[in-house]
Amino acid sequence: MAKHALFGGGMHPEDGNHAIYHHEVRCTLDGLGLNLQLADKRDVLYRKPDADFVFPLLNRGGFVNSEMLIPILCNKHGISYLGAMPFLRGLGDDKSVAKLVALHAGVPTAPWFCYRRGGPVEQRNLPPAPTGRWVIKPNASSASWEVSDAYDWQGVANAIADIHGQGHDAIVEPYLDGYDVQCAFITLDGRPIPLPILWYERENTQKLWTYYEKRDLVQNTEKAALKRFDHPEFAQKIMLLARDYARELVPFDYGRIEFRVDLDTGEINFIEINLN
Repeated sequence: MAKHALFGGGMHPEDGNHAIYHHEVRCTLDGLGLNLQLADKRDVLYRKPDADFVFPLLNRGGFVNSEMLIPILCNKHGISYLGAMPFLRGLGDDKSVAKLVALHAGVPTAPWFCYRRGGPVEQRNLPPAPTGRWVIKPNASSASWEVSDAYDWQGVANAIADIHGQGHDAIVEPYLDGYDVQCAFITLDGRPIPLPILWYERENTQKLWTYYEKRDLVQNTEKAALKRFDHPEFAQKIMLLARDYARELVPFDYGRIEFRVDLDTGEINFIEINLN
């Protein structure tokens, strides 16, 4: 199940390289010789389908907490599925709650506040930002969708109002300089097993990286490359922090834990968890 499971490969005008990703997964499963049925909508699970396993990649359903629906429907029908249980999928989709898990696991994360839609938007809840710069984004966004920054309370409040107007909660935190470093895990024999750590080596770490750039929908003029992260000092530290976090979620089959790492100051902060 994926939004572009029936798409013939290539870039999509709205979702960009995500359509290529879905096509590659489909081809891989086909290559395993599975009896594969394809779906690009959730309603195939409203009644019990003739299937004994569901591989869900149908993310971002256009409504709040959509990540939880497919595993809930699978639980209702008694069908096995790839991925974490519904509540953990919801936890991974809520950046604020994911940060609470980080605190519980002893993993450092930047101060934050989640301005829930319908709740008060008050300056007294604004987290401190030593550099005077805040980042505002939907609390359940992916690939930096609708991310923005601001340098004063009015700018922050305007960004929150825009996100609330689109039907989402807004999370606010100080801007962290550094690089995005991601540690992926798969669950084997009930334990989270780490895959090689990756990072985006960028020219300008101060520049916000937008959804359109991550999905290759606009030309990226900045030199940025996804590479293996083998830093002699930081790699082991990040691996241990990621493992501490991953233990809180087992079993989740596979997922990616992301950090912001400042190579100059040595500061490492948890950013978010993506349970795929």
